[in-house]
Formats: sequence, structure tokens, C-alpha cells
Amino acid sequence: MTVFWHEIKRGKTAFLIWTGMIAFLILICMVLYPEMKTQMESVSEMFANMGSFTAAFGMDQVNFGEVMGFYAVEGGNIMGLGGAFFAALLGTAALSKEEKEHTAEFLFVRPVGRIWICIQKWLAAAAEILAMNLAVMAVSAVCFWVIGEEMDGKAFILLHGAFIVMQLEILGVCFGISAFLKGGAMGAGLGLAAVLYFLNIIRNISEQAEWLKYVTPFAYGEASDIVSKVSLDWPLIALGVLYGALGILAALLHYKKKDLSA
Repeated sequence: MTVFWHEIKRGKTAFLIWTGMIAFLILICMVLYPEMKTQMESVSEMFANMGSFTAAFGMDQVNFGEVMGFYAVEGGNIMGLGGAFFAALLGTAALSKEEKEHTAEFLFVRPVGRIWICIQKWLAAAAEILAMNLAVMAVSAVCFWVIGEEMDGKAFILLHGAFIVMQLEILGVCFGISAFLKGGAMGAGLGLAAVLYFLNIIRNISEQAEWLKYVTPFAYGEASDIVSKVSLDWPLIALGVLYGALGILAALLHYKKKDLSA
């Protein structure tokens, strides 16, 4: 597992920055909740009358004045979009960075095949995503305790479970893209994550665009939907797992025969 630990050490700075940033933003939002709580009922009524804007961000499905509704909207957007960007960066850089940074020679001298190298790189990225989510979940749970609000444990676990699957799907797809890139192209991963996010907004606004739920993982990672129903859309999750697996398979098949420049 030499490559695995090499990747973990290599990415620790980015991991700490992204984890710290996401956790800090959620912490700020949750700490502010008690001060805003008395105003939330009027805010909820205001949002309820904003038509397409309300539907776009799922604010029509939860009570913004209740702590879980507030967490779904604020924490859900921070964790959903921030986690997706982090996963996209990890996936896009996983294989392409060796040529960009001219470190492919490190791989050439390893007494292991390219398939095993790819697997270790994906496992390292997946481990970073899981660690980031666990850290953010811990911070969020502490925030609920500090502000003295009761957390719906089941909704909380389902919500973050959906985020993990969503991020692993994006990781898998971007991992597949990474195998086809000749150099660093971080913008490709970030662009893909942003497009998927906005596709879900379009889906929320227009009934004619409901079919987009089969394209974007943000459909099954819709925080307000999960918190209001306290359930997950398992068929969409299964489809997301399939997309991620296809991305990993594409990476393995292409990287095995790819010409690497040292």
C-alpha cells in the first residue's frame, strides 16, 4: 500500500484546508441560529412566497424556523457543494497530476502494476472523503449540543450518508476523466460539479426537467427533501453508485494502456 500512503501524505494539506473550511462555515451558521431563531418564522413565510427561488433550493419543503430545517438549508448547501468540489478536485487530480508534476517516474519504479496503482489512488481519495465527512459530522453534532437544540439523529445520518455517496459518485466520474487527461485540469472537475449542482436547481424549478434527477447526484442529495421525508431515494442512489463505478472502470481500462510522460 505504498502508493496509498504516499497519496494520503501528499494530499493532507488540501484535506485539512477543505475540511476546516467546510466545518468552520457550518459552525458559524449553527452558532448564529439561536440569535436568528426568533426571526425565522417570518423568514420562512418570506421564503415560502418567493416562488421558483424557494423551490430551487428546497426551502419549500422544510421549516426554516426549526433547527433541522435550518441545518438542511444552510449546512446542506455548504456540505453538498463544498464536498462535491473537494471530491471533484481529488478525482480529477488523482491520475493526471503525475504528468503535470512530472512525478510519473515514481510510479515506474514501483514493483506493482498500473491497475493496483489506480486502485490505491482511488482508495486514498475515498479515504480522504470519508474522513472529511466524519470530521464535519462530528463538528455539526457538537454544534447542536452547544446551542442546546435537539438533533433528529435519523435524518442527520441519512443526510450525511447521501452526501458521502454523492461525493464518491463525483469522485468516481472525475477519476475516470483524470485517466484521459494529459496534464492538470482541475477546472474540468470543478466545472462538472458546478454543472451538476445547477442541473439540480433547474430540476427543482421546472417539472419538465424532472428527468435530470437521473443525471445529477444532487437530486438524491437534496438536504431539504431528506430531512422532510427522513428517507432516501434508493433507486437514484443505486444509479449514482453505478455511474461512479463506471468512471472507475473507465479509468482502470484506459490507464492500463496509457502512455505516461515522466
